[in-house]
Amino acid sequence: MLDLEQYWITGSTAREIAANAETAIRDGRIAAGDALPTVRSLAEQLGASPATVNAAYRILRERGLVIAEGRRGTRVAPRPALRTPPPARRYVAEPPLPPHVRDLTIGLPDPELLPDLESALTRVRLGEKLRVSGLEAADPELVALATAAFEADAVPAGSLAVVAGAFDGAERVLQTHLRPGDRVIVEDPCYIGILDLMMALCLVPIAVPVDELGFDPEALSAALVRGAEAVFVVPRAQNPFGSAIDAQRGAELRGILARDPGLLLVEDDHAGRVAGAPFATLLAPERERWAIIRSVSKMLHPDLRLAVVAGDETTVARVEGRQILGPRWVSHVIQALVVELLRDDSFDVRTDHARDVYAARRRALIEALAEHGIAAHGRSGLNVWVPVREETQVVRGLDAAGWRVLAGERFRLMSGPGVRVTTSTLPQDEAPAVADALAAIEQAARPRRLY
Repeated sequence: MLDLEQYWITGSTAREIAANAETAIRDGRIAAGDALPTVRSLAEQLGASPATVNAAYRILRERGLVIAEGRRGTRVAPRPALRTPPPARRYVAEPPLPPHVRDLTIGLPDPELLPDLESALTRVRLGEKLRVSGLEAADPELVALATAAFEADAVPAGSLAVVAGAFDGAERVLQTHLRPGDRVIVEDPCYIGILDLMMALCLVPIAVPVDELGFDPEALSAALVRGAEAVFVVPRAQNPFGSAIDAQRGAELRGILARDPGLLLVEDDHAGRVAGAPFATLLAPERERWAIIRSVSKMLHPDLRLAVVAGDETTVARVEGRQILGPRWVSHVIQALVVELLRDDSFDVRTDHARDVYAARRRALIEALAEHGIAAHGRSGLNVWVPVREETQVVRGLDAAGWRVLAGERFRLMSGPGVRVTTSTLPQDEAPAVADALAAIEQAARPRRLY
C-alpha cells in the first residue's frame, strides 16, 4: 500500500485527488503496477467521503491511468496513458542491458534491411508540395500510390486519409465510432500497444484465441453472440503470434462477421509487403463501417510516422475531421520522402529481399525449437511466439544465457503462457543457440516422476 505522505496524494474533491495522483504517476513517484490505497482507507486519510475517492478513481480509469482489478484493488496501468520518466529517473532504476546479452525484445525491423533515408532525402524535390495554402491536403502522389496498392488487394480506395502512423490511425478510427464501455473483439494473444490503447479509450477487449491462420472461427462466432461493437484484427504479421489469414480462413471469418454488418471492422496491416504472407482481408461488401490501416514503418523506417487509412466515407471523413482539430496534417516533408522511397527503382527488390530474410529467420528458430519438441508459432511478421510452462523462469534463464526476450503476460488475456522472441535481427546461424538455451530451461522445469 502506498504511503500518502511519500507519494503526495492529496485533495478534497474528486478532481483534485485524481490530478494529484496523476502528477505522482507522471513524476514516477507511483510506478506502473503499484497498488493504490483502497477507496475506504484513502477516504479516511484524506477526510473525504468514499464516494469522492471512488469518483477520483473513476476519472483515473477513464484517462487510462489505472486498472480496477476487483478484490486486488486498483493499480497503476502497466503502461499508463501518460508520459512518465524513463527508468533511470525513477526511484528504483531498471538495470541496463548487460553487455553479453542480445536484445530480442524490440520488435522492430533490421536496420540493415531498410533503405538509405539520407540518400533519399537528397533526391526529394518538394517544390509545390510546401505551398502553404495546400498543406491540409494529402500529397497527391502518395494518395495515388496508396490507392493503387489498396486496389491491387481488392480494397475499395475511394476514401483515404493520411495519418501519423498505424496507432494514430487506430486511435482516431476507434474514437470516431466507439464510446467508453463499448466491447471490441481482439486477438488473444494481442499486441501490448493495442490493449493499452483499448484501456486508454475505456473500451472492453473481448479475447478471441488465434492460431496460425488468425481468429478461431468457433470462438469468434461465440464472441459475436455475446455482443460487440467492433472487431480489431491484424490480418498478417500478427504480433506476437505471427498469424496470417489465408483465403480459406478469410472467407470463413467473413461469413461469420456477415451476421452483424453494422460491426466496426478495423484491420491493422502494419507490416505490409515484408510481412511474409499475402494480404487477406475480412472486409466484405456489406460491411457498413470499416477501416484498413497500412503503415510504412516496417518497410521503410520506424521513424517515418506515416500510415494510410482506407475506409468507408463516413469513417474517413471523421478521422480527417478529428485530425484537422489537432495536428491538422502529416508533414509534407515526410510524405514526400515516403513517395521517393516507394517510387525508387530498388523498392520492389529490397522489400522482397527483406520479406525473405525475415521469413528465413523466423523459420530457423521455429525449426530449431521443433528439434527439441517445442512447437513455436511465427507464420509471418518479425516475431516468434513460444508457448512455455512458466514465463518468468524462461525469461530469466534466457537472460542468463545471453538472450533477452519478452514474457507473454502483457500480451495475453485468456491464452496460455509464452514468450515473444523478435527474430528480425536474429541471424539464422544463431537460432540453434537460442533454441538450445530455451529447451534446457524448459527441460529443467519439468516435474520429475516419482516411482
